[in-house]
Amino acid sequence: LDIVKETPLDRIMLETDCPYMTPVPYRGQKNQPKYIPLVAEKICQLKNITIQKLQEITTKNAEKFFNLTEK
Repeated sequence: LDIVKETPLDRIMLETDCPYMTPVPYRGQKNQPKYIPLVAEKICQLKNITIQKLQEITTKNAEKFFNLTEK
């Protein structure tokens, strides 16, 4: 959890590529995309931001990372 607190928001993306890092309360089960909201909620708690702000930031981060922005 400390790593989330220390990571700048412009370096955070949400993804589902960790099949064995399932969030609580599903720990021990295979990770699935439907658990992304749980991860997002925890990040919001730790960063003290709204879900809307996190969605905006992570969308921009993904667009930049994958070069999806309009030119």
